[in-house]
Amino acid sequence: MTELLVTDFVARARRQHPRRPITAYVDGEVVQRYDYGAYAERVDRLAGALRRLGVRPGDRVASLAWNHHRHLELYAAVPLAGAVLHTLNLRLSAAEIAYIAGHADDRMIIADPALMPLLDGVQPELGVIDSLDGYERLIAEGPALTESPPRSEHDLAVLCYTSGTTGRPKGVGYSHRALYLHTFAACLADGHAISARDTVLHVVPLFHANAWGIPFAATMAGAAQVLPGPHPTVAQIASIIERERVTYVGMVPTVAVDLLAHVRTHGADLSSLRALVLGGSTPAVRLIREWEELGVPVFQGWGMTEISPMATFTRPPAPVADPEERYRLTRTQGRLLPGLEWRIVDDTGHELPFDGVSAGELQVRGLWVATAYHLGEAPDRFDDGWLRTGDVATIDGDGWLQIVDRTKDLIKSGGEWISSVAVEQALLLDPDVADAAVVAVPHERWQERPLAVVVLREGAAITGDDVRTRLAERVPRWWLPDQVEVVAELPRTSVGKTDKRRLRAQHSGRG
Repeated sequence: MTELLVTDFVARARRQHPRRPITAYVDGEVVQRYDYGAYAERVDRLAGALRRLGVRPGDRVASLAWNHHRHLELYAAVPLAGAVLHTLNLRLSAAEIAYIAGHADDRMIIADPALMPLLDGVQPELGVIDSLDGYERLIAEGPALTESPPRSEHDLAVLCYTSGTTGRPKGVGYSHRALYLHTFAACLADGHAISARDTVLHVVPLFHANAWGIPFAATMAGAAQVLPGPHPTVAQIASIIERERVTYVGMVPTVAVDLLAHVRTHGADLSSLRALVLGGSTPAVRLIREWEELGVPVFQGWGMTEISPMATFTRPPAPVADPEERYRLTRTQGRLLPGLEWRIVDDTGHELPFDGVSAGELQVRGLWVATAYHLGEAPDRFDDGWLRTGDVATIDGDGWLQIVDRTKDLIKSGGEWISSVAVEQALLLDPDVADAAVVAVPHERWQERPLAVVVLREGAAITGDDVRTRLAERVPRWWLPDQVEVVAELPRTSVGKTDKRRLRAQHSGRG
């Protein structure tokens, strides 16, 4: 029986797309340009070197690296050696990384030299490859792996950890089979539609949930790939899109907002883009509209680390004549991809109808959905194969998902539920508001009340009270925050989402 192994993707790219380029940038300049033929040779030699160093099937080999060609080589070489790639989040603290590396029982870490201070707390006996010379020496000395160790499609290929916004980060293991099927879904016409005709720019960090699975999809399809290097600026992203004629790019909405502002101020030819995919948080309709008015098609995907991570995509099944309706559909979380099932349940566990109104916890199961965390932690998140996402959502009769809120972010005021996401979206309709977050703060009478924290657009000369007055025209009276606070920027998690836990901690004494 043929096994579904992600290492087959490189073999296919070498056979069918040997001349398709892989390009790496640093500080906006090209530092490496080679093709799938050369990439595959380096992957073989790196896998052989890992075996020579004693890496054995099932061992965890961690990466602590930015988006560059060496990191992309690890994506393929570590599983080829029979090991498990563990992508470490470089935006965590040294103490958090030490905890995660220990919890995963990593055998080796391959790190960018500039990131070595983040490994100060890891166990001394852990092997660390910490220089470019050391990495290149591994590849030069090899030897090239000519025969992979026996593997099953059910063996783990990758291990990722959640961002830990609700407690300690938890490990999620992805089998070869799960990632293989997830990759097929990413290449579907109703998904990301990655193909050999694409040039893919990896803005989403390679350490974050497999960069949405797009590196695997691009390699399998034979798409050209571009890696922007450490912390690229929006000016560099715009320049790379123009120079490389990028067709596909994904990013969180906050980066899309900054990129849009740069393009409008300084200009850039982005006509090559067939897809700007947003994920991580719900974009404002205004952001979608403004990008599409520039001729860039916008889509949204939704998923979780526990779902490998992709579950939905917002590609309408037929052309939508009304632009505002298309923008509205794009702002939803989209429709479920084949291979997955979902349901919405109330507090008692009863399933709710898909009527676009009934809201409950979204639960998902399927071919690439985790059924347990590494070492069996938090078993209450799983129910007979169903992943309890923690998202409160509705699904309409046509299968369009709308995330109402996270269960932990809902605000219960005087016995009535208030959706923080709905209030945030209403705030973003204000032309002077660039970003917004709403959290619950304690209240002596009502138990909880919403507090809004906003970032104003450049040049705006209004107060928080002004924003609140305008908001009163767009939300029910009891949803209106008692206070709107203006700040320079919102706190972010390690993957670019608004850090509501920090906001709640900062304002917990109010009320």
